[in-house]
Amino acid sequence: MSDSNKSIKIDLGNLKAGGFIKERGKDLFTVRLRVPGGRMSIPRLKKIAEVAEKYGGEFVHLSVRQSIELININFKDFDVVVEELGGASQRVASCGARVRVPTACGGCEYNPNGLVDTQKSALQVDEKLFGTPTGHHKFKVAFAGCPFDCPKSATNDIGFQGAVYPALDSSNCIGCGLCAKSCVPKAIVMGDDDRPVFADDPCIWCGDCIKVCPTGAWREKMRGYTVRIGGKWGRNPLVGTLFATFLPEERVADFISAVLEWYKQKAEGLGRIRLGDTIIKEGPEALLSHLRTQFPDNTVTETIPPQVIATQVGTRP
Repeated sequence: MSDSNKSIKIDLGNLKAGGFIKERGKDLFTVRLRVPGGRMSIPRLKKIAEVAEKYGGEFVHLSVRQSIELININFKDFDVVVEELGGASQRVASCGARVRVPTACGGCEYNPNGLVDTQKSALQVDEKLFGTPTGHHKFKVAFAGCPFDCPKSATNDIGFQGAVYPALDSSNCIGCGLCAKSCVPKAIVMGDDDRPVFADDPCIWCGDCIKVCPTGAWREKMRGYTVRIGGKWGRNPLVGTLFATFLPEERVADFISAVLEWYKQKAEGLGRIRLGDTIIKEGPEALLSHLRTQFPDNTVTETIPPQVIATQVGTRP
């Protein structure tokens, strides 16, 4: 039998773990690329288009998680596709029960609403934790630069959302009222003396009052990420609930590692179970206690199961 007629065996499990996903067509696969934070340099984009045109179909697909997927790739071309993409430092993504490529908004570099550098955080997490086996199920991470939450971070296993807590220096306030006008949740109203009055509970930590203040009377007291854990999409969606506030940007990877440690331990023997369902089974206090030992200054005083989304009770600074 000639080499061309020999049967070629493929371990589809390993292929999926490596970002190669079987399509309907015979011998055809989708190749999912690794694009942390959704940012793509022009040279990389050109190289991807070149490889897709050479080995793929008539189009590529932009996934909902900011990846580029090459369509209709024949399995015989896997090695050469990976090799040619590597020339532009473009790697293949991951599937299966692993930490996936993190998604992120544009952050604070050019977006006027951005409060934290989400792109930097996404790259750091991708470098340190991408592909880490969970032993149970997929594990998704997303970063939003502000409370607008464009990446829908709360529907991820861990969602990080930029936040700034404001403080007023009354000596610099001129009573212009711009802060109150810009405060959508009405955490700031003008008092009888034409001075702003701040109410803590309605504040969503967007920092708009700081941005519009012409004298610098409103300033930043704290900055960091609010962290919601246990979200997921799919057939039985959950919205993650608040576990930490004002987590420093440099501690994001450590925080995820701590959650992964708890998840691997508590989901042992439960089969394919997502983090949010594990929290429901064990109770949120179990995870909260675990996190509090390593992040005492940031974890909330109490929280609620992920399936209850109407109210989130936590600590206020």
